[in-house]
Amino acid sequence: MSTLGIWASAMSAGFVATGGTEVTSGGYKYHTFTSAGNFVISSGSNTVEMIVIAGGGGGGGRRSTTQSGGGGGAGGLAYNSATRTAGTYAIVIGAGGAAGATNTIGGSGTNSTFNATTVVGIGGGGGGPGVDAGADGTGGNGGSGGGGGGRNSGTSAAGTATSGQGNNGGNSTSQQGGGGGGAGAVGGVYDAGIPRAGDGGVGSSAYSTWGSATSSGQNVGGTYYFSGGAGGGGSLTIDTGLYGSGGRAANTGGGGAGSVRANLQVSEAGFSGIVIIRYAV
Repeated sequence: MSTLGIWASAMSAGFVATGGTEVTSGGYKYHTFTSAGNFVISSGSNTVEMIVIAGGGGGGGRRSTTQSGGGGGAGGLAYNSATRTAGTYAIVIGAGGAAGATNTIGGSGTNSTFNATTVVGIGGGGGGPGVDAGADGTGGNGGSGGGGGGRNSGTSAAGTATSGQGNNGGNSTSQQGGGGGGAGAVGGVYDAGIPRAGDGGVGSSAYSTWGSATSSGQNVGGTYYFSGGAGGGGSLTIDTGLYGSGGRAANTGGGGAGSVRANLQVSEAGFSGIVIIRYAV
């Protein structure tokens, strides 16, 4: 065994921690939190990794039977690795933002936190509302930004992301909403060739091993994603944007879809976040 391996084994040997749903896989012990709780280290010290994922933003509301809402941005995904010692560390799981009512931007997702301000995932931005020309259909800022709301003319700007936690939403230059940003990509814009409203940005697959070990995230062909953006609203003849992988399920941090104008489908609330902690055993 290398010197580094001996040192790591010595650190973990006397390390005892509890909290959340616990599972051991691939040489790591994982603690998964889908609701508020405490990560308690009763003895020892060890290098502890974590992902802290906030709640996603809600989809933007339509404007009557005309312009559709933008998709909600994904909750921010914050990664941290540090040596942790004995103590009690509070975990808070962010809720998804509220669905936007008619003419209303979607609600922002709530932050998820480890030990209050030590590690914070920023809630996703809400999707912008459908608006008339001249009105403000801008998507909300957040971990990932919400998509711009549909409009008669001009551009509804997308919300912006928090650096290192997500991506911007997609602008809207049509009556269809832009897609919310995801942890892995920016939100999409209206595609006239399909035609389809803006797709949600794909989530992050960087922690697929974590998702597989804990049965968390969204499994897409054996790859696990977190924090996907939501699609913007379309119409009866134009498809609503697709969800980015890593969205539309509780405890993924996914954004909520924007409203659809022609059939008066309401927008969707964002999805709750999650905290996963792991360390070598």
